[in-house]
Amino acid sequence: MVKAIVGANWGDEGKGKITDMFAEQADVVIRFQGGANAGHTIINDYGRFALHTLPSGVFYPNITNIIGNGVALDIRKLVAELQMLLDGGVSAPKLIVSDRAHVLMPYHVLLDTYEEDRLAGKAYGSTKSGIAPFYADKVSKIGIQVNELFDDDVLRERLEKVCQLKNALFVHLYHKDPLDPQALYDEMVQQRELIRPYVGDAARFVHTALREGKTVLLEGQLGTMKDPDFGIYPMTTSSNTLAGYGCIGAGIPPRYIEDIVAVTKAYSSSVGGGDFVSEIFGEEADELRKRGGDKGEFGATTGRPRRVGWFDAVATRYGVEMQGATEVCLTCLDVLGYLDEIKVCTGYEINGRIVKDFPVTRLLKDARPIYTVLPGWKSDIRGITDEEKLPKEALIYVDFIEQELGVPIKLFSTGPKRHEIIHRTPKIALQ
Repeated sequence: MVKAIVGANWGDEGKGKITDMFAEQADVVIRFQGGANAGHTIINDYGRFALHTLPSGVFYPNITNIIGNGVALDIRKLVAELQMLLDGGVSAPKLIVSDRAHVLMPYHVLLDTYEEDRLAGKAYGSTKSGIAPFYADKVSKIGIQVNELFDDDVLRERLEKVCQLKNALFVHLYHKDPLDPQALYDEMVQQRELIRPYVGDAARFVHTALREGKTVLLEGQLGTMKDPDFGIYPMTTSSNTLAGYGCIGAGIPPRYIEDIVAVTKAYSSSVGGGDFVSEIFGEEADELRKRGGDKGEFGATTGRPRRVGWFDAVATRYGVEMQGATEVCLTCLDVLGYLDEIKVCTGYEINGRIVKDFPVTRLLKDARPIYTVLPGWKSDIRGITDEEKLPKEALIYVDFIEQELGVPIKLFSTGPKRHEIIHRTPKIALQ
């Protein structure tokens, strides 16, 4: 059985904690897309960890963790992350890196950085981790797969060709020093030795596990709004963030995916640029940002302050639809306990017309939020795991969001720790 855990919004929804929780009953956890440009924060008995490439099952010694072929693999960052676990007292995880995964090269980071600098005020808000140049090279068929690192002739030939192309940009567009193929070769030889113990035929392992009836979790990065096809393009990431891409990025036949958990916060947050209809500003935003998450609303990878806003039912309904969610997990409900009343964006006004369907990106700049105001519960509910002990206003809030989304909310979190979760009987069935 395969369960996918994905984001309904702009990322930063709390997927890492949910994957970590479900992993207790899993055999395999797979990262199937994205790179080290975003992170999952997990708090457990070992402490607090920000994972960027490693799957969220690495804290369980019985789980096999897989970095799938759809991932942008930054080898040095992966190795540093593994060392971080060891330094934190975590046992070395069982890890397979797909031999078909593509390698994020040093020049991808340089290209990303130089292009953002060139665009200046019109930049896309990249983390400068090399993600866009990486995926561009992959689809342009000039990428380098992990298995190719171990063939000297292939590696040298690929590097010679790619340097010819990249140096035209480096020298003539960005006015930077050209790449040296020999220096790149020497670097990648070092990197292949770092990764050698983990490389394997991940697709074969996964298919064997499925035939044996093992439980597999697919862990997505970011969320629907950052998908380059169905998100707020072009202010998106460069890999597909939808559960459906798990079939490609992990090599899993679609018929095996039985459950798709879309994770969304009880309010909205986002890192990076792009239109964000329910965004709030000033002191109101500062207060929510300060209280958000376990250490405030700041990016796990970049440390940048996240943009925050009220729960956007229009965007989230679209998000769960595009993910094909069979259930929703609502996180960070405890954060809202300081408010007298809570707004929920239930519609957009665009050029005088009220809509409830999420529009294409070009129309978002003209969208104004239509709010429904609900009563707050004015109490600290952090750590409560018994639904009957929650204020009725908190339950009303969850019920309201469930009705707006049209997908059952089966669990919600009341804090950042692994088991600060309430399992809930939905009031609606999957529509």
